[in-house]
Amino acid sequence: MKNSSNKFRGKNNKDYKKNSDFNYYSKNSNRSEKNDRFLNNSARNKKVENLKKNDENNTFSSLKRINPRFKSNTEFPSKNSDTHQKFTNKRNFDDWIWGKHSVYEALSSDRAINRIWCTSEIFSSDKFYILLKDIKSKGVLIEEVSWNRLSQLTYGASHQGVALQLACSKTISLEQLIDFSKHNCHNPVIVALDGITDPHNVGAIIRSAEAFDCKGVIIPQRRSAGLTGTVAKVAAGALEHLHVTRVVNLNRALDELKRNGFLVVGLSGDGHLSISNFQEKAPLVVVVGSEDKGISLLTQKKCDFILSIFLKGKTSSLNASVAAAISLFHLTGK
Repeated sequence: MKNSSNKFRGKNNKDYKKNSDFNYYSKNSNRSEKNDRFLNNSARNKKVENLKKNDENNTFSSLKRINPRFKSNTEFPSKNSDTHQKFTNKRNFDDWIWGKHSVYEALSSDRAINRIWCTSEIFSSDKFYILLKDIKSKGVLIEEVSWNRLSQLTYGASHQGVALQLACSKTISLEQLIDFSKHNCHNPVIVALDGITDPHNVGAIIRSAEAFDCKGVIIPQRRSAGLTGTVAKVAAGALEHLHVTRVVNLNRALDELKRNGFLVVGLSGDGHLSISNFQEKAPLVVVVGSEDKGISLLTQKKCDFILSIFLKGKTSSLNASVAAAISLFHLTGK
């Protein structure tokens, strides 16, 4: 018994190891690690259970707070009509017409039209083809677009493949403008716009042209702002007293004017002749170009004179509408 007890004690003495770092004894490191793992796992399990309970309580309380916000479905528009109504309120469609029947009646009447958008299927209709061909010859821009593009322009409206924008003023043909100018003035002045796409500039030029007794304004079909509501607003009533002509090709229109005795003068900062030194009194066509590009090269070749405005300050150029007003003041006062 003594031997067995000594052996047992010896084994125990061997199993016990002193930890110098913590100054206590630990029995059999393998068994202690297992116990630590068990204790740690049990503690973790308790923490996880507590967290789950807290999450359930928080989720339940958060659902109580969130649920009242979903009592009504009005916050979530589920129909395309709701989206269409939202965007049409932001954009003014008072001068727009879409749908086959509505557009056909507008084309058949004597209403002024600024621009037309249509799909290729519309041209297969004989009645639409004849009307569109006739109105294009009058200078109205007709743009063939895809169905999706037309839906984007009308914000999802039922357009049936065609839409148009009404003009704020009626236009006359180039021949009518020439006859009117010659019969009402000895030396008439007509303003032609080349590449002016800003409706504010177009409206301001129209206002200046009427103020200085010009006989008309020529607007090309492309690369120019049309007679929209913004143009009419900036013109401040001048469109009611001034003739406007829309042409398919500006250069061909200038050739026609030159054949009828008009001199074509262009406004450019690179012009070698100052407008104050220009003395010609014949019927004139004043060509005003855009601010960034000016008059196109082909149109400059059609001009008989290129005039410039002498600037005294450090500013190198003027706004297109301001340059037009200054030029018309000089040219109509001769």
